[in-house]
Amino acid sequence: MKKIVIILSLIISHFAVEAQVRIPETSPKAIVKQVVGLTDVEIVYSRPSARGRAVYGNLVPFGQLWRTGANDNSTISFSDDVVINGKTLKKGKYALYTIPNIQSWEVVFYTKTDNWGTPKEFDESKVALKTTVKEEALPKPVETFTLAINNLESSAATLDISWENSYVSLKFEVPTKKLAIASIEKTLAGPAPEEFYTAAQYYYQSNSDIDKGREYIDKAVEMSKNVPFYYLRLKSLIQAKQGDKKGAIETAKWSISASEAAGNKEYVEMNKASIEEWSR
Repeated sequence: MKKIVIILSLIISHFAVEAQVRIPETSPKAIVKQVVGLTDVEIVYSRPSARGRAVYGNLVPFGQLWRTGANDNSTISFSDDVVINGKTLKKGKYALYTIPNIQSWEVVFYTKTDNWGTPKEFDESKVALKTTVKEEALPKPVETFTLAINNLESSAATLDISWENSYVSLKFEVPTKKLAIASIEKTLAGPAPEEFYTAAQYYYQSNSDIDKGREYIDKAVEMSKNVPFYYLRLKSLIQAKQGDKKGAIETAKWSISASEAAGNKEYVEMNKASIEEWSR
C-alpha cells in the first residue's frame, strides 16, 4: 500500500509539473537582430501597450529615468565599437535607459544590465555613454512600445523609439570601412600561421597525407615570430610519424623550452615522455 501511495504521488507530481498554466504576458518580450554594415546589433526588450492610458507625462513621467520598456532591462548589444554624436561606445551589451522630456530625450547606455527596471542606486561610473536626442510628434499614435533599427546605411543606422505620440531617433555609426579593409588585407595576405597549424593537425589526427601535414606545420612554424609550444609538439609528432625520430627529438626539446617559458608543465611532461620513447 505504501508503495502504491508513493507511485501515485510521483505520477501526480509529474502531471503537476507538466500541466503548468500558460497565459500571455502583458508586456511580451521581443528580440531585434540587425546587421549594420558588418556589425551585429541586437535588442532584447519587453513591449508594453498603452491600452487607453496616457503614456508620457503620466505612465512614464517626464524628467525621470525610465527603463525604456517594461519588466527587466531593455538591452542593446554591439559586436564592434560604434560612434554616437562623436562619442565612442565600446562594443558590448548595455542596458538602455532614457529620460523623456517634451522636446528632447536623454539616452543612457548603462554597463550593468541585470536590473529589474531602473537601478535602486544609479551609478554614474556605469554610464558608458549619455546623449540627447530630439523628440518628434507622430502623425498617428503607436499602441505598443517599439524599439527598432532603421535607416540602414553601409556605415550607419538609427535606433528608433516610438510609443503613443512620441518618436525619437538616435543615429549610430559603425566601423564598416575599417573592418572591410582589414578583411581584404587579411585575405589577400594569405593564410595565417594558425590556419596552417589547424590544417596540419587535421592531416595528423585523421591519418591522411602526413607529408602534407609536415608541409603545413613547417609553414606555421616559419611564419611565427614566437613559435607556440603546441606548434612544436605537433611538428615533433609528425616527424616521428614520418620516421624521422632524430628530428622529432630535436623539435620536442625545442617544445620543452617553449612549454617551460609558457608555464605549461603538461606539455613539458608529454615531450619528455615522447623523447624517451623515440630514443629507444
